[in-house]
Amino acid sequence: MTTLSDLPLRANLVGKRPYGAPQDVVPVRLNVNENTHPIPESVVADIVDSLERAVRGANRYPDRDFAELRAALAGYLGHGLAPEQLWAANGSNEVLQQVLQAFGGPGRSLLSFTPTYSMYPLLASGTDTGWIEVPRPDDYALTPELVVAALREHRPDVAILCGPNNPTGTPLDREAVLAAYDAFDGILIVDEAYQEFDAERESAVALLAGRHRLLVSRTMSKAFAFAGVRLGYLAADPAVIDALRLVRLPYHLSALTQAAATAAIRHSETMLATVADIRAQRDRLAEALAGLGYEVHPSGANFLLVGGFADPAAVFEALRAQGILVRNLGIPGHLRITAGTEAETTAVVEAIAALTPVESST
Repeated sequence: MTTLSDLPLRANLVGKRPYGAPQDVVPVRLNVNENTHPIPESVVADIVDSLERAVRGANRYPDRDFAELRAALAGYLGHGLAPEQLWAANGSNEVLQQVLQAFGGPGRSLLSFTPTYSMYPLLASGTDTGWIEVPRPDDYALTPELVVAALREHRPDVAILCGPNNPTGTPLDREAVLAAYDAFDGILIVDEAYQEFDAERESAVALLAGRHRLLVSRTMSKAFAFAGVRLGYLAADPAVIDALRLVRLPYHLSALTQAAATAAIRHSETMLATVADIRAQRDRLAEALAGLGYEVHPSGANFLLVGGFADPAAVFEALRAQGILVRNLGIPGHLRITAGTEAETTAVVEAIAALTPVESST
């Protein structure tokens, strides 16, 4: 059977592995930071109605520039944004890929601070962009001094600050964003996939005015419970949006995606009603695991990075055998656990508490 090694891959793709996480259909799935709460039936009905209308016109290509959706996204984000400042694609991964297609590429580089979202280096490889990783400190928090020093040393063409950071949950302070923007001349992306779960910090969207190299990436996969629809979006200067239009594929957002996302945004208040409950379950999970002696890192997201496991792989498999999926990301002594419903949180806490006591790795 032919394998990857038998194919004439680009040199920078040799040895790479595709992004992936276990997709077992088990009762409690807390491994990919989905919003595990169901979409309210009243919203489902409106989305289905919108999809029916879209299907009736599916013999025609969709609106190439998805004007109605961009206007809806601008209204949702607020801060005086115009539709011309919004862009969207099939998940925030595609948005970031388009940014690198426009501003990265051969001879250019992307920098971020690790551990962080594991797709960043893969997106860099896929666009033939050099990847620069700068280690985070022990508490994972980015200070203005650390960010400035790294950007001035490496002078990347593109930098990504993930806040709240995946997989650590670490919030991102405004001071670090402002310092980063002023420290280099490249494109600065703030990845806010989990922003709605951070009740204490304002979105970097508030910083866009007058900063044409600042891009803020968001998603409907998490707080909106819309992971299966695949809708990511970005706010930036209109000139940046024009640059992304140079590299996007024609009609890249289907009429069905546009219809579903626009309908969901009409019900944003209802769709986001679960956010407070998820925060509460995250805090409950943190308190319970800390009480069991584990190290729980501060999180502004809908998940926790938990340390103190002597053998994370063994704990992962033990939980999986009980129908509970969490995420083993290879961070020594750590597992990442999504905050789910009250019942899911109870299940994972009880399962971890019932495991044969493990020696702390710290």
